[in-house]
Amino acid sequence: MPGFLRPLTRAVTYTRWLHILMGSAVAWSCAAIYPGLSRPAFGDWVLLPLLPVPLVVAAAMVPAMRRAEGLQARMMLFPGAHTRVAHGGAEDPGISVAPSASWHDRGRTAVWLVLRLEAGCAMSLATVHLFGLALAMLGTTEAAPWDDGPVRHVAALGWAGAPLSLLPVAVELVLVVVGGRLMARAARRLLGPSPAEHLAALEERTERLLERNRIARELHDSIGHALTVAVVQAGAAKAAGDPEFTDRALDAVVETGRAALEDLERVLRVLREDGRPASARPTLTDAERLLDSARASGAKVDVEVAGPLERLPGPVSREGYRMLQEALTNVLRHCGPVPVRLGISVDETRLVMDVRNALTGAIGATAGGGSGLRGIRERAALLGGRATTGPYEGEWRVRVELPLG
Repeated sequence: MPGFLRPLTRAVTYTRWLHILMGSAVAWSCAAIYPGLSRPAFGDWVLLPLLPVPLVVAAAMVPAMRRAEGLQARMMLFPGAHTRVAHGGAEDPGISVAPSASWHDRGRTAVWLVLRLEAGCAMSLATVHLFGLALAMLGTTEAAPWDDGPVRHVAALGWAGAPLSLLPVAVELVLVVVGGRLMARAARRLLGPSPAEHLAALEERTERLLERNRIARELHDSIGHALTVAVVQAGAAKAAGDPEFTDRALDAVVETGRAALEDLERVLRVLREDGRPASARPTLTDAERLLDSARASGAKVDVEVAGPLERLPGPVSREGYRMLQEALTNVLRHCGPVPVRLGISVDETRLVMDVRNALTGAIGATAGGGSGLRGIRERAALLGGRATTGPYEGEWRVRVELPLG
């Protein structure tokens, strides 16, 4: 099929035509009251698209009108599931379906309604008279509709003039295709999202991405810590060959696994959005269970705490817990059960955590490259703080500084 005929096979071409014709409904209703449609003169045709303008402008001041027009434009001016001919999938219409939120939105809606009114009047008159002209040329009617209107009497050509009668039909189809595309383009300009809606959508998308990244870090830190403890405990129990040590190792694996399952259930509840309250995220006041897991794995953990952990702001305390969890997991994963020194200091302005352990070749190779260490730095940066990881004075050090205000 030639390319110029392809639009005639698409359903959206005719839904656009119908959408344009519907725009003249108000004009025809007003004209039926005044000046009347019994014997319209040329001046009456001029009044037809002008009289309803104040009415449609007033309607545009209603915020819900923008939503109604947006929904109608989406369904009738753009291809989608209703399109019968494949067109590379449904295209994004870029049409807002939110009510008017400002006078700027109302103004754009008013321009759209006036444009729809004028285009509808022009298209309806062209459709009636062009098809009437084709019928008159065939001799199926004595004259085109409204003999005293824009189209005058046309002499019938009979069936011999059938090819010539196709000319008005071709002109009408061109008007339908071109007019539909122009209306779709105008809809994007006049009914498209306002700058405020663009900004709100961008902020919403950013929030979704941040939430997905946060959930990914939560799962990485919690499940990664549990698996690391389980692997280290199992290896130590196997090497020790001591039933008492094996029992302690299994208890540590069970406790760590239970905590990881609680974290996993909480994250899945958030993802499902089932309306049930998710359990509270752990904070630094719950850090003892992390230390117990590390000690049960054979690591000797010395802790020094200065300042009230319970007074830390919620976000700082929760993120601090995850950063400490990842730091301990990093030690167990790469160095095994080695001595660890942990210092936590809280004052009026900041929280400082300092985790140190013996530097080995394995952990040194991960300097700056692991996703867990990168997650620590990202968490700190989101809270306006900073985190440094790497060798320091012959040890591996993770130092985190977070502001409290």
